[in-house]
Amino acid sequence: MQKSGKSVMAWNVFKFCTALRALGSIMIVLVLGIIGVTYYVIVVANYGPALFHGGLDSFVAFLVLVFFHSLLVMLLWSYFATVLADPGGVPPHWRPSIDEESGDADPLVGLAHEGTDLGLNQSATLGEQANPQLRVCRKCNQFKPPRCHHCSVCGRCILKMDHHCVWVVNCVGALNYKYFLLFLFYTFLLTTLVTLSLLRLFIAFFTDGVIDGTPGTLVATFVTFVLNLSFALSIMGFLVMHISLVLGNTTTIEAFEKKTNPKWRYDLGRRKNFEQVFGVDKRCWFIPAYSEEDLECMPVLQGFDFPTRPDLDELQQF
Repeated sequence: MQKSGKSVMAWNVFKFCTALRALGSIMIVLVLGIIGVTYYVIVVANYGPALFHGGLDSFVAFLVLVFFHSLLVMLLWSYFATVLADPGGVPPHWRPSIDEESGDADPLVGLAHEGTDLGLNQSATLGEQANPQLRVCRKCNQFKPPRCHHCSVCGRCILKMDHHCVWVVNCVGALNYKYFLLFLFYTFLLTTLVTLSLLRLFIAFFTDGVIDGTPGTLVATFVTFVLNLSFALSIMGFLVMHISLVLGNTTTIEAFEKKTNPKWRYDLGRRKNFEQVFGVDKRCWFIPAYSEEDLECMPVLQGFDFPTRPDLDELQQF
């Protein structure tokens, strides 16, 4: 009976992962649909016509439209960068390099080897147990770099995997984590701006205030306010959580591992932890891209080489 229960559980997980993959295009259409309705309410129905009212109304409408379009461009840029970017996969036949002096595997550097057979048989499993630095994915049948985890939805191992996000129809990993954080950041700013811009109209719904527009426009305005307020509040909590993870050099998955090991070997201090995600070049901190200098001088951005604290590395050797 116990074996049957495990089979049912595995089948349910597989069906759940298949359902998440099927949601892909639907979620992108949903995101674009929400943005489209918001654009109609802000630009077409309210603040676009207000530009021609003259006086203070025109000035306020101009500011709202400038900030709205600026944040919208950055949101869409960050969103599609997250959707289209490869989060980072393990190259075929990747193996950890071997330290010739100690004979141990270096967990921080990986080399791509030719061949078709990794030899991940029982002897490799025993080797993995003898050397905990060697990690093997039994689903992909290959070695795993440090901080790498298997995604059941994508069906492959992801470098420095954080989580699989249905909103971006992609895994969030080493190569697109910055883009995902910027997507959250600009979404929070834009939804907050929309909420504040429509607040007076929302209050007028429940008072004797006069609201111009057709019944369809009024309904769209009401729905847009509620949606953007809900997204702003929920994303604020999500953004705060991820900021704390970045400052601690931890992913969502690793946060659970860190509870059992408070001395986190990848925690190099808040500034260095931040730079490992956003790069050193401050000009690129707020855009979903890296400078060529950062890509050349910071191997950590590739998802294989992660500096560690020397004091904790020495303790692990004893």
